[in-house]
Amino acid sequence: MTTTKTVKTPKSEKIVKAKKMINLEANVYTSDAKKSGTVTLPEAVFAQKWNADLVHQVVTAMQANARQPIAHTKDRSEVRGGGRKPWAQKGTGRARHGSSRSPIWRHGGVTHGPRNERDFSQKINKKMRVKALFTVLSKKFADGQMIFMSDITMKGPKTKDAREFLTKWGGIEGFTPLATRRKNALYVILPKADLAVKKSFQNMGNVLVGTVGTVNPVDLLSYRYVLFANPEESIKVMESKQK
Repeated sequence: MTTTKTVKTPKSEKIVKAKKMINLEANVYTSDAKKSGTVTLPEAVFAQKWNADLVHQVVTAMQANARQPIAHTKDRSEVRGGGRKPWAQKGTGRARHGSSRSPIWRHGGVTHGPRNERDFSQKINKKMRVKALFTVLSKKFADGQMIFMSDITMKGPKTKDAREFLTKWGGIEGFTPLATRRKNALYVILPKADLAVKKSFQNMGNVLVGTVGTVNPVDLLSYRYVLFANPEESIKVMESKQK
């Protein structure tokens, strides 16, 4: 009986098939809503599969972490007065009491009331937070709710100029509500802080201005449209988040 030997292939000879990355393209507009070219978007950031469970878990945890307990009640050890026994234990015909600080007394302590030292925070892993962020960005891009603007410049803070920009951006195909929507219309993401742009839009309840370093799923889901200013620089920052 002959036996056959199986020869293992060395690791160096194994062929590893890498996943082919898909390059997405999007139109880039000027601040006057005129098309100026295109930008290539990385699949890792803008082509993630929708994961509702992950997004819900991260958003809920972020909202819990931002929650600040304000309501606070005093227990019987914190209320004022009640240092002595109200009356004798026996002989008065009344119910026995040891202190007027008791919760059953008027102006006494509160039982099981809200306390401001309560901690609502939840732990979020970095990979989960980044994956949820990219998932929401991918959803916005797939639904046609994302605009890429070459640059947004303002000489000074002026709400009138901001309104003119919104009216022009509403002329872009698919983004008409920008000029008419009153609330939660647009989330403007800048590569770095610009005080003039921020102050120009801050009096408008339908626009939020932030930086690419602070973008998060909660803000993205709170506004219908997302605008990336200077996409080349902003995308580089977004890609660096996954490292």
